[in-house]
Amino acid sequence: MAVTDSAIEKIKQMIVSGDLRPGDRLPREADLAERLGISRGSLREAVRALSMIHVLDVRQGDGTYVTRLDPGLLMDALGFVMDFHRENTVLHTLEVRRLLEPAATELAATTMPDADVQGLADLLNEMSPSSTSEDLMANDIEFHRRIAAGSGNPILASLLDSLSGQTQRARVWRSLTEESAIARTLAEHRSIQQAIAARQPHIASAWATVHIAGVEQWLREALSDT
Repeated sequence: MAVTDSAIEKIKQMIVSGDLRPGDRLPREADLAERLGISRGSLREAVRALSMIHVLDVRQGDGTYVTRLDPGLLMDALGFVMDFHRENTVLHTLEVRRLLEPAATELAATTMPDADVQGLADLLNEMSPSSTSEDLMANDIEFHRRIAAGSGNPILASLLDSLSGQTQRARVWRSLTEESAIARTLAEHRSIQQAIAARQPHIASAWATVHIAGVEQWLREALSDT
């Protein structure tokens, strides 16, 4: 189990056992990290992940609180985090994306208007290695949506939009738990955009394959560790 996953599991156990109840404020970061036997960095990533799905509420200058969810909803939210570890559904979806997305990218390299290709570059320029996982996910979704639309095939674009939504959890989790995931994603997006701009459909398709296959391989390894 990845370090961040382990940290999340430990916080989950505190909530399940009643050590932390809805509305409770978490102990000081240093104290909680020592209590759980994890680094402060791992704790910070776990808190960030749990705040993204509204299990924890981080209040600037005040502290971090367990949200006021009833127990059933709270457990549903915690289950959301770990779902992709227990199922192969997301892996199967990524396999389909790996087959379809390179085809859409290849089409985009021949049909996407110049202004839209420049728009892809502008979108990527909004990001940096210091961008948050939330920023990356929003940018990632929009990047792939524009390429799918740029294929000129509305049926293919609709299919890819649906598939993208189904793999969002795994992509968020990768950005939080894999070192340099944000920088790698941005570099691969840049290579895809540059190949489209150069009107090199086969190269654009190859980069899209590498990009999706990287997420797929990460998920295979994550599933094999559970």
